[in-house]
Amino acid sequence: MRAVRAGVGVVVAAGAVVGCGSVAAGPGAGTAAASGSAGPCGAAPTAAPEGWSRDGVRILSVSAECLEYEVTNRGAEPVDVSVSFGWSGSGARPSFDPGATQSAVAPGASVRGRISRQEGGGMPSFPPLSASPTPSGRVGPAPGVKVVKVRSVPTAEAPSTGGACPASGVRVYADQGDAAMGLRAVGLHLENCGTRDVVLDGFPQVQVLDEAHAPVPSVRVLEGGSAISTGTSTERSPRRFTVPPGGKANAGLVWRNTNDASSDPVNAPYVRVRAVPDAAPVMVTPELDLGTTGQLGVGAWAPEGS
Repeated sequence: MRAVRAGVGVVVAAGAVVGCGSVAAGPGAGTAAASGSAGPCGAAPTAAPEGWSRDGVRILSVSAECLEYEVTNRGAEPVDVSVSFGWSGSGARPSFDPGATQSAVAPGASVRGRISRQEGGGMPSFPPLSASPTPSGRVGPAPGVKVVKVRSVPTAEAPSTGGACPASGVRVYADQGDAAMGLRAVGLHLENCGTRDVVLDGFPQVQVLDEAHAPVPSVRVLEGGSAISTGTSTERSPRRFTVPPGGKANAGLVWRNTNDASSDPVNAPYVRVRAVPDAAPVMVTPELDLGTTGQLGVGAWAPEGS
């Protein structure tokens, strides 16, 4: 299984985010104050253009230099929220669609963030935006931007690739995987960041979830990927082994995006993973596009590099 880019299973370009700060407001506290930064991103429109609001995220203002947005947690537990923005305005498009992540957004809270134009460092500039008159007659930026996708995971189940070691003593996360000719493969990675040995024996336990984090019972989870495809690491036989402190292991998910007239296609963004049956769950975001196959293959754990 070949991983294209390392990540935490979230489809964002987090490198575009700069440190502009954020402010949270609790329930009933009203709208959050603007984040600390050097100047606004342009005047907010009197009426939000189409595509500026989606799934608890709204764009507040945008210019050729920056974009300001607000994330509101409408749920009952803290969440990590990732947002993908799409540019469709006039001028040259950047080579990526900017994205951002807000961590540990409290229930009922609103958090503001900003993505700013980056000069140098290999990061492309935002596209120039044309100007058009506002209802008041004042000329302002005409944003060609929208909220494309919003993904959230409970903060208690968020994957991590660094920082403080979780209470479980292990980190579990997914890479962004590989896709070719309708075959999809995503790696699952485990790192023992604790002080005790971790014993793995067999397959990670996985549960396929929809956009509302509800289980998708129509998906059949298979131990091993041979029924999906040959030639992937998900075919290897399970075995018992020990991951010492500092050690790593990997497994994988494999599926096909094949469609026929047998049923409706299944798209499920999230997978809840338990390294072993009694482990704390971690929610990753492999963006399963299972087509009408209805099957997901899960590879056995193996020492990393084997």
